[in-house]
Amino acid sequence: MAPLYDVAVVGYGPTGLTAASLLGRLGHRVVVCERWPGLYGLPRLTHIDDETARTVQAAGDVDEALRDSSLCQYVWLNGNGETLVRIPANPQGPMGYPDHISMYQPDVESAIDKRLRGYGTVDVRQGWAVTDLHQDADAVTLRLRGWNSDGACADGPHDEVRARYVIAADGSRSGIRELLGVERQDLGFNEPWVNIDTEWLRPQPPEFAYGTQYCDPARGHMTINIGATRQRFEFALLPGETRQEMTTPETGWRLLREYHDLGPDDVRITRQLVYGFEARIATRWRTGRVFLTGDAAHTMPPYLGQGACSGLRDATNLAWKLHLVLGGRASDALLDTYESERRPHVTALTHAAIGLGKVANTHDAEAAAARDAAFFAGKVPPPPPFPPLTHGVLRQGTDAPVGTLTPQGRLRLADGRTGRFDDLTGYGFTLVAVEDPATALGPQRLARLERLGCAVVALDTVDDLDGRHREYLQLLGAVAYLARPDFVLFGTATDRTDLAALVDDLDAALSGTVGAAV
Repeated sequence: MAPLYDVAVVGYGPTGLTAASLLGRLGHRVVVCERWPGLYGLPRLTHIDDETARTVQAAGDVDEALRDSSLCQYVWLNGNGETLVRIPANPQGPMGYPDHISMYQPDVESAIDKRLRGYGTVDVRQGWAVTDLHQDADAVTLRLRGWNSDGACADGPHDEVRARYVIAADGSRSGIRELLGVERQDLGFNEPWVNIDTEWLRPQPPEFAYGTQYCDPARGHMTINIGATRQRFEFALLPGETRQEMTTPETGWRLLREYHDLGPDDVRITRQLVYGFEARIATRWRTGRVFLTGDAAHTMPPYLGQGACSGLRDATNLAWKLHLVLGGRASDALLDTYESERRPHVTALTHAAIGLGKVANTHDAEAAAARDAAFFAGKVPPPPPFPPLTHGVLRQGTDAPVGTLTPQGRLRLADGRTGRFDDLTGYGFTLVAVEDPATALGPQRLARLERLGCAVVALDTVDDLDGRHREYLQLLGAVAYLARPDFVLFGTATDRTDLAALVDDLDAALSGTVGAAV
């Protein structure tokens, strides 16, 4: 009989790494199945936001992960070099990080990989491909074969693993999704671009220290810094250009010289390939005990910089819910809220990315001129606000902005320890109150919070060094707020009586009874 794990994670990119690390941190036995023998080692994603950086903080050493990162603002120009829109970067977002971060993906993956291997509960099986799966009433059996990297095929020895649940994080061409027979909805955006990653051989010129999107109907193109020592360049393919042609070194150097006056004395090309920018969403994200996450569940064009961020949101949303179900603190029905919460959120972001992608991929000169005129006349509406969660484990029936994100500042505890909020409170639910809530809650509710692994922070007993948490409570008009492990606001309490009801409503939400939307 194959060994039984709590969770099997298929795929070891950012989403799979994060899911495995968070579950390992929570003490669960996890097996990772990844066909390639090592970490990818090259950047695919280049941008994360402050929420994603906070997730990386929970999953690995964030300072090591972001050691070669930098602030990244964005400028969108038309074919004449005129500014259509400028997206500034806030060096201190509400999560304690810049809200636009240019980063080097291998550093992030290595930092998370190093952390999860230290838990002693995560079995990383690299070089093994999943070839089949079978579900029964208790678990999922994954059939494995050794992966032949040279032949790019699974022709090695056979093995099996069993897990109570499976997280498929195996990319846009997900083999698990195919085994489950899950289709994807095509939202009608399909644009091929060639990606050229480089390393600077001299100090990065100032004009390359941010992201620039050139919305030129003759050929859309863009560049973005990857930290301070690397640069990505992307170019839209024109009619008649082939994937084979666009991935030759000669074509790469021609494009870099023509559009940016760069040559082999300036940069070294480290990676060159054609991507198909697409927008597709799986028709279902759960099949029994198997969950699709990241690109296996949804892909979006890169223009909003939210593709990888969305995958990490999937991982942290699912991890804490699996933790409660595996520990007997919630029923399996809680896991249905994974899709009901995440699908509307990622769908809204995908449509926003498609809208930006249409601006960047306007190929007709007359249409581009009309587009430019609309921007210059102020007739183009600003991007929609970042979507909150609207369904799921949220306290309803109040005026509080449930489903939005809660902040992270720095604290000094009574014992003198100083650090980021999450590093001091741990990964889990958090109740933050202006003063000690023990009397208002009583021993039974406090015990229930303890069983959930909920940290209780009374601001009158710590130093809120940035004032961020006190300011947040003042903004909410509340005496306390309750945050989920994925930093989402579950609900607030307006007074001491409401504080007790807040905890009761969390119990109700997790048990699927009245008092909150589930």
